[in-house]
Amino acid sequence: MTEEIPTYCMTCYVGPDPIKVIVEDGEAVDIEPNPDAAPVSPSKGRPCVKAYSLIEKLYDPNRVKTPLLRGNPKKGRNEDPKWREISWDEALRILAERLREIREEKGFVDENGYPTLACTLGGAGIPEGHYGTFPAFLSGWEGLVDITIGSGQAVKCYHSEHVFQEFWHRAFMAVSDLPRTKYVLSLGHNTNASDGVGVWKTAEARERGLRKTQVEPHLSISAATSDKWVPIKPKTDAIFLCSMINFILHEKNWENLCDIEFLKKMTNSPYLIGPNGYYLRDEETERPQIWDPVDDKPKAFDDPSIKDYALTGEYQLSGIELGPDEDRWKHDRVKCKPSFQLLIEAVEKFTPEYAGEICDIPRGTVREVTEEFVESAMVGETTEVEGEELPYRPVSIIMGKTVNNAPGGLEACWARTVLLTLVGALEVPGGTIGACTKLYPPYHERWSSVRPGSDGFMNQALNYTDKENWPKITSRGQHTALTPFNSYRGWATGIAPFTLAWLFMDEPPENWPKPSPPDVWMIYRANPVKTQFDPELVERVTKGFPFIVHFTAYLDETSWYSDLILPDHTDLEGLQLKLTMNRHWQHIIDKHGFVLKQPVVEPLYNTMDISDIWTELADRLGFLDEYNNAINRGSWTGFPLSGKDYDYSLEEDKKYGSAEIWDKVCRAVTRGLSDGKEEHGLDWFKENGFYAKDMSELERYLHPKMEKEGLRYELPYQETIYRIGKELERRLHERDIHWWDSQLKDYRALPIAENFLDVWNRFYEKFGEDPANYDFWLISSRSMQYAWTSNVNCLAMKMAADSMLDFGGVVINTSKAKEMGIEDGDRIVVESPFDKTEANVITREGIRPDVVVVLGQFGRWKGLFAKDLNIPNVTDHTKIDLDVLDAGGSGADLVKVKIYKAEA
Repeated sequence: MTEEIPTYCMTCYVGPDPIKVIVEDGEAVDIEPNPDAAPVSPSKGRPCVKAYSLIEKLYDPNRVKTPLLRGNPKKGRNEDPKWREISWDEALRILAERLREIREEKGFVDENGYPTLACTLGGAGIPEGHYGTFPAFLSGWEGLVDITIGSGQAVKCYHSEHVFQEFWHRAFMAVSDLPRTKYVLSLGHNTNASDGVGVWKTAEARERGLRKTQVEPHLSISAATSDKWVPIKPKTDAIFLCSMINFILHEKNWENLCDIEFLKKMTNSPYLIGPNGYYLRDEETERPQIWDPVDDKPKAFDDPSIKDYALTGEYQLSGIELGPDEDRWKHDRVKCKPSFQLLIEAVEKFTPEYAGEICDIPRGTVREVTEEFVESAMVGETTEVEGEELPYRPVSIIMGKTVNNAPGGLEACWARTVLLTLVGALEVPGGTIGACTKLYPPYHERWSSVRPGSDGFMNQALNYTDKENWPKITSRGQHTALTPFNSYRGWATGIAPFTLAWLFMDEPPENWPKPSPPDVWMIYRANPVKTQFDPELVERVTKGFPFIVHFTAYLDETSWYSDLILPDHTDLEGLQLKLTMNRHWQHIIDKHGFVLKQPVVEPLYNTMDISDIWTELADRLGFLDEYNNAINRGSWTGFPLSGKDYDYSLEEDKKYGSAEIWDKVCRAVTRGLSDGKEEHGLDWFKENGFYAKDMSELERYLHPKMEKEGLRYELPYQETIYRIGKELERRLHERDIHWWDSQLKDYRALPIAENFLDVWNRFYEKFGEDPANYDFWLISSRSMQYAWTSNVNCLAMKMAADSMLDFGGVVINTSKAKEMGIEDGDRIVVESPFDKTEANVITREGIRPDVVVVLGQFGRWKGLFAKDLNIPNVTDHTKIDLDVLDAGGSGADLVKVKIYKAEA
């Protein structure tokens, strides 16, 4: 008998993607698109290549087939764990005993406030599609849990964008409003490899006339399908963007080119800045002031009598400034300027010639790209969305990793967003918009979190920097103490400075409480030992952890250091309901609802459904009632199990199976989404795959909501960031802490760019190395098959990746290689001060002569298939060091190396 069973793929960031699995006589034989699920799929039900790995992973004989217990107490690369197969009852008893010891004896936190239980989840939110009722387990645990002993997610990804786009977009990430966008400027965003099914939308937009310029050091698969490639030097993107601003404000007639109405009424461009760098406020109302050139006098920014706003010039007036820690300065007839005037002055040195030299790009490139950007913005045009007339600005700027994280990441994000404000292309049709929020729930829509804050801006959930409440230590990642802009809501722990957790556990900094290792460390679908920076440090720290539990289907580098291995069902064996919504990049859909992951075959081995694992642990630990009540409250789905005219609540003291739980959840979410008009249980979802309702197209844009609330974007001048930075500086210096001083420089009101490559040069000098001896920049890129490392053990993905131009070795410029006597296919050595690896060389012209690139996260030393691929990993050449981390604790997959032929 042949069946077509709907389920989803979530092996990367842009899932869940609906698919159908073809099952013949109880055996999964094929993966096919699911056109029935077109409403909840950005590619109309067609998955990307990664979905086709699921069957291989299901039937892989090298899977972990039963729980394993470590037999060798010694840990290290050369120490065989000596695994012993055990029953699930024994495995759960061992884990429950460890967790019970925390709850009943040691307590939820140690003497320094660090949680005694830590959990690490795989990158980019992928575990959300697989971890079942885990949120209810955390809720029932009741105590603090440290989520910040992390892998490479966020801190080596889009970190600055994740944080600051929530300030300006209420979004984890900024995307193009396809298909309305007509011009995209991409700085390192590898759309064709990273966006998964979203690539289809880009292709459709190109058919409708979309033009795209790709700015990056190598000709990626995304650059190859662009209209223009700009081979920029790594980490100079912020200078490129500041030069675009310079060209508009210093060489063009900006009053005729820019969206003046947007600048005056939707940004803080007219706000007057006092001599100490804070808004000059009316003494009586404490409201920021602007200058009305018609009435020739200052007024509060929201004064209804304002006739016009001055954007330039210098004015003399009285008022007050409110600084850090409630500092207050009173001024009498002091000179001040609008923030827009300060922007003009700040970018003055960033001429196109200056940028051309630093970025090492062809002469005239900045002017050419900026002209295209401004002309495509169509300033003054409007369009109608759901009956409402909105500005139409069909230009977008998107960025990729290494551009928007590590030193220079904030500056690039800020400059990008300032450019958008100049033409009014921020959160309007055709422009750059946010996909979904991750710091300000609810996640599926952004309007709810757009609420008035102070001074005419959106409310921001910042961490404490005042004397009374700082430092509030809740994690080893220090996100509540050292990154106040990081927020304390939503995914805040997921984008915490994981690097600091590892660095401080290895060697705590001066005058800072020592982070102890957690008593129990649970890891779900993650491999931090390999994917975090500085594997030598991470392995050294990991060896000191008392008890490590790894939920995994494959034994990898992290498993090697673990004490207990728990294999939950694979993707085609498990059961879970997953929220579907606007996600990231081009994963924009018009529906909000839920899709079902369901078993397509009976479990092949002695694995266990993940929700059943959490239920069993909650029962053994004595908080089944709290666990069930968390599910009853709608933990994670947002829909409680009881409401008007229905009640599917779990009984507090009853242990339910996974199918029973999800059946009740299915009924509750369909009730909630349909306003009580429909109700569907698990059997219905198994047949249909998903349930969703329409989302408002108007709510895709913040602009109408911002206008309705009378709010502005705090751009270009970031007084809030400047103030909390000064407060953090005081708190640290009061404790004689100066090791964070370099990061404090990121808290500038106008975060103007600098040559951030000097950061890495100085870093090498610290180790006694001459950076000139390392004449290549080693960077990483992606192939779609291996994005987010979920498929590193799949032969089918290797076969597909072999057809990719850059896969299988180290890519170097053909002419440069010839100059060095290196030919395509030669064995070469990649050497940094920290590591030395061998690989095959791939030569081609589409790469800068001072750059080499590798695809993926390989360099594995564990895993029956992955370890034999012999592809270097940038991570092996990195160090976790404060000198190469930004104020958010993020670094970059960027190192200086030397290249030479390997000995025969």
